[in-house]
Amino acid sequence: MRNDGQARLLILALLPVSMVVPARAQVGEPPIAEFHAPGASTTWSTLCAYAFGGFVGCGTTPLANNDLGVVVGTYSDDSFAMHGFRRTPDGGIATIDAPKAGLVGGQGTVAFAIDDLGVIAGGFQDSGNIYHGFLRYPNGYFITIDDPHAGAGAQQGTWVTNVNAAGTTAGTYIDASGVNHGFVRTYDNKYTTFDPTGSVFTYPCEETCLSPNGTITGFYSDASNTTHGFVRTPDGKIATIDAPGAGTGNGYGTVAASVNPEGVIAGYSVDSNNVAHGFVLPPHGVFTTIDDPAASSAPGAGTAVVSINVFGATTGAYWDESLTLHGFERGPFGDFANFHAPHAGTGAGQGTRPSTNNSWGAVTGWFIDANGVNHGFVLQ
Repeated sequence: MRNDGQARLLILALLPVSMVVPARAQVGEPPIAEFHAPGASTTWSTLCAYAFGGFVGCGTTPLANNDLGVVVGTYSDDSFAMHGFRRTPDGGIATIDAPKAGLVGGQGTVAFAIDDLGVIAGGFQDSGNIYHGFLRYPNGYFITIDDPHAGAGAQQGTWVTNVNAAGTTAGTYIDASGVNHGFVRTYDNKYTTFDPTGSVFTYPCEETCLSPNGTITGFYSDASNTTHGFVRTPDGKIATIDAPGAGTGNGYGTVAASVNPEGVIAGYSVDSNNVAHGFVLPPHGVFTTIDDPAASSAPGAGTAVVSINVFGATTGAYWDESLTLHGFERGPFGDFANFHAPHAGTGAGQGTRPSTNNSWGAVTGWFIDANGVNHGFVLQ
């Protein structure tokens, strides 16, 4: 989910017990490969900054990596239209444009997720500013996915944010009233829509929020503007996730941001002092709170976990006292490795923002330069 300054914040509280893990020794900073998609813009504009609800930004924004090291995401061109991309481990980058995507500023294609078979899930906005989901297969074949309940007006429609190896997809659709709802689609084109009780905005999060068995996680907002995480099991049962200490109202609350094949959920919450705290929550288990030792506890700062892999390693970002973002990867036993892309900006709202980590511990994401433009990175 994607510009942190705008993110709705939700956490998972299946049990109201939390456990704070003491900081362990930090390991040395690992190597980072920076990259920029060919043809990507190097300037900021409101057209790309607010494209797709403000979830992507300007420049090059990697959103997911699979276990083969393939990275997908989106970039804005010099006209500020959006294009998906696919980057192979050798550094080769190919553009992905859905066949009916619009090509003016703010329109275009976003690749949100990729599975280990190379199937890419995403969304595009057409020339009428209507959103549609898609799957792109390794042979280049596209299918369009439109939830039957989606609105057909400007800024309405469907995004596919996740795909698993069984061919199941999950995402969000925007109805004719402009309200977001969750959906899951089976490989044979059967749709099920869902909303947690009390939701006025439902969002299955991107990239790593659909497990191999069909468990879905994400977040929702209620009428009091409090955010909550949720987990939906394959039988359709939905449980709310509220992290211990999460604030209420004002957009505060809990964000469930990732679920791994073991059913462990990771995310972050924002407390009443506007400080973020990461967490992991195993099925039927207790919360483990994750606070990077280098994170500031000033308002607007803290720690956010955004992805968890099959072994329980997590990645995310923390904010320092200048409100600059830095990346981290935390091993399953609590060891932190912090990192900062060499060319990342050092001002407030700038810095390094991881997106996903694969089973090998490779992390992809983006860094924000001094001009507010995104650039990609891969950390091995």
